[in-house]
Amino acid sequence: MKQEKNNNLLSGILNFFKGMLIGSGAILPGVSGGALAAIFGLYEPIISFLANIRKNFWENVKYFIPVGLGGIFGVFVLATPIDYGLQYFPVHVLWGFIGAIVGTFPSLYREAGKEGRETRHYIITIVTAIITFAALVYANNHLNVHIPQNTLAWLFSGAIFASGLIVPGLSPSNFLIYFNLYQPLTEGIRTLDFSIIIPVGIGAVVVVLLFSKLMRMIMDRAYAAVFHFILGVVIASTAIIAPDTSLYAGFTPFDYLSVIIIFIVGLALGLWMGRLEEKYK
Repeated sequence: MKQEKNNNLLSGILNFFKGMLIGSGAILPGVSGGALAAIFGLYEPIISFLANIRKNFWENVKYFIPVGLGGIFGVFVLATPIDYGLQYFPVHVLWGFIGAIVGTFPSLYREAGKEGRETRHYIITIVTAIITFAALVYANNHLNVHIPQNTLAWLFSGAIFASGLIVPGLSPSNFLIYFNLYQPLTEGIRTLDFSIIIPVGIGAVVVVLLFSKLMRMIMDRAYAAVFHFILGVVIASTAIIAPDTSLYAGFTPFDYLSVIIIFIVGLALGLWMGRLEEKYK
């Protein structure tokens, strides 16, 4: 019994930490909350729960409370330091995230092949990675739309955020940047502007409830294909957030060394979380 309690406590702490990374990553340009959920082994449980909320309701609520608290912490508490880091130390922050994501690749790869793997699944991963990377590069270079900042715009922003959870690989932050809503939204989160936060939350909840059941149906019929698609998207979205060469201007040997250390720490963290996920799944 004591061992079971210890395992539950460690699992709860791990889920809080995963939620924190998903929440903070969701506001990081180029990163998808859904892809991070898949990487950390939470995507399928989240979709299954949302697709049929009444089934094992209280057990699921207890399981996801640490994830939700971690996500709130990641979004609201880490928004300021992440924003500061992206402004003054973008190379360090981005390589830290890349390291953590790469460290979880083995776990995601095993998850993708849980129900079998064929040649066509490798093709899906490769083609998805290439197309997604090309689309992200095009969008970064050509999309720039101005939307008036009002309640409807924040409802729309919440829908985009939720889409990033339902469709792994879709980066909400990138789309908000394209629509010139990213900076006002992060500022609203940082200053706790509820005229922004409330409609964003409503838009997110509506989209999640509407589309999670559809995604669950797709996964039931093509699990391996869906996860190999996610794997391809994760590869592309990880590559796209690699810092531009212009950001290395003025770097000293110490700067390069510190970036390497941060990447290794992130990589070790990702590998550690992947092993814990396998142990306590």
